[in-house]
Amino acid sequence: METVQLTTGQAIVRWLVAQRTAIDGVEVPLFPGVFGIFGHGNVVSLAEALSKVQDELPTWRGHNEQSMALAAVAFAKAKRRRQIMIATSSVGPGSTNMVTAAAVAHANRLPLLLISGDTFQHRIVDPVLQQVEHFASPSTTVSDAFRAVTRFWDRITRPEQIIQSLPQALGIMLDPAECGPAYIGLPQDIAAEAYGFPVRFFETTLHSIRRPGPDAGEIATAATALGAAAKPLLIAGGGVHYSDAVAEFTAFAVARRIPVVETVAGKATLVHDHPNFAGPIGVTGSTSANELAADADVVVAVGTRLQDFTTGSWSVFRNPRMKLISINVGRFDAAKHHAISVVGDARASLEALDKALGDYRSPAEWLDRSTTLQSEWRDYLDSYVGGDFDPPTYAQVIRAINDIVDDDDYQVAAAGGLPGEINMGWEAKSVGSIDIEYGYSCMGYEIPGAWGAKMALPDRDVISWVGDGSYLMMNSDIHSTVATGQKVIFIVCDNGGFAVINRLQLNTGGEEFNNLLQHTRRVNDTRVDFVKHSESMGALAEKVTGIEELQAAFRRAKAADRSYVIVIETDPYQWTEGGTWWEVGIPEVSDRDQVLVARAELDAERKHQRLGTWSKP
Repeated sequence: METVQLTTGQAIVRWLVAQRTAIDGVEVPLFPGVFGIFGHGNVVSLAEALSKVQDELPTWRGHNEQSMALAAVAFAKAKRRRQIMIATSSVGPGSTNMVTAAAVAHANRLPLLLISGDTFQHRIVDPVLQQVEHFASPSTTVSDAFRAVTRFWDRITRPEQIIQSLPQALGIMLDPAECGPAYIGLPQDIAAEAYGFPVRFFETTLHSIRRPGPDAGEIATAATALGAAAKPLLIAGGGVHYSDAVAEFTAFAVARRIPVVETVAGKATLVHDHPNFAGPIGVTGSTSANELAADADVVVAVGTRLQDFTTGSWSVFRNPRMKLISINVGRFDAAKHHAISVVGDARASLEALDKALGDYRSPAEWLDRSTTLQSEWRDYLDSYVGGDFDPPTYAQVIRAINDIVDDDDYQVAAAGGLPGEINMGWEAKSVGSIDIEYGYSCMGYEIPGAWGAKMALPDRDVISWVGDGSYLMMNSDIHSTVATGQKVIFIVCDNGGFAVINRLQLNTGGEEFNNLLQHTRRVNDTRVDFVKHSESMGALAEKVTGIEELQAAFRRAKAADRSYVIVIETDPYQWTEGGTWWEVGIPEVSDRDQVLVARAELDAERKHQRLGTWSKP
């Protein structure tokens, strides 16, 4: 057997370069790049290997390991899981910085390869710089922190282990059901150790994503249930996008005359004016979608993990006879909440279900009702954004930009008030044109996520929606977008703190405390000058007042040659209404009457939860 002498670090890099995939019939690298900050643990061996392959596997440097890994997550989402970015870090805090990003990828079922430095396996020099020692478990390192937030975890303790480990890690990342982040811990001494690797291990390999078909019996059961429905409802989840099943999903809805509602991850499955579109469902949803969900007798959930924001903590489905059909490539998700499970790829499953349904169509009046409710919802939005608010509301800012974006502009948002407002108020002009990170609801995703999305979509404008709170958490990759020539338009909505959590605090009977800056312990009542800060990182920036100035600034940003930051103050107390109830823990005992009232409302709403039997002992 022919072998080649390489260090473990060199062998990993050579193997990564050899992995290929095809997108729209064109062969491309499966791993198109690496995000990395180097330190002891990855600079001597892994960086040495990466430096030799910059034409095949370019390395990009950001300013924080968490943000770079988040950029990699957003890249994978924009690429619909068809290419995978790598993030690498050094031994200690650089490694643990990536834990949050791993959790984002895990919750959102997105591929991400993390390669972190680790402490010496020989232990002769313990404790090394940045090593966390466990007195009764000397083999435990910070690498173990990733076990809870990755789909695949391994620590390489011998060079030859990568021959087995790397293909298994890739298998998880490419599996449509098991997809998620993979972690490789690479101890310093092992990364530098040489081994005679088989040459065949580095042969170019072309990969594709499997499309598993559904079981015929499960399809027959689902078809029987759906075929008897008088008020069916389709839920489009993120899996519709990842399966590349939008066309089949849309055709199914039209042919069967079924209204469509969307989860946050499924947003932009249908364009906003499609006749079957009934709006976003759930806590950050529309009255139209939630009213339909309340009456539906059969709900077909396609490619969604049915998070509590989608289901209103399982209170949105009020029909006691409602049957839930869950189509999902993952058995775990398909089997949730006593659903009629169809385990299979979304496209293949919809095609099979369509054949099994015969000539079934839902009653015309059901889709007519959907159209009426959706029209009423749009009328409400038009009336609300037309209101006189100073400063403007999130909804007004969103509509102002929505009105003038190009159809294929790509929106990025994450935790805070903006995702809910965008989910409710943004009218998608093209399919797959939005990334709202709400699977893990990670503040700080917006800026690095936009950087990663722009790398994935170089020919489209990427617009990042950022609250002042998220901006202050993680902003350094504004500089990265400028330095790497990846132009992003950032819209910074400054409402003086964590306003949406302040809203939750008030809505559950609490007093305003420690969320808006004005309610925090502080000596000086200062506000950040986001324009100057953005300009210091090389971006163009301006602050605007009012909608007309905002739209004019956005047009200037479109024409600019680099990243552009637009700052606008927004109202911290005005919110779009229309979502459904969400369960949070409200104290049973309090000296505030408002809290006790909110607790009583919680107990009342729990009675609507599907399969819940709440009662006092």
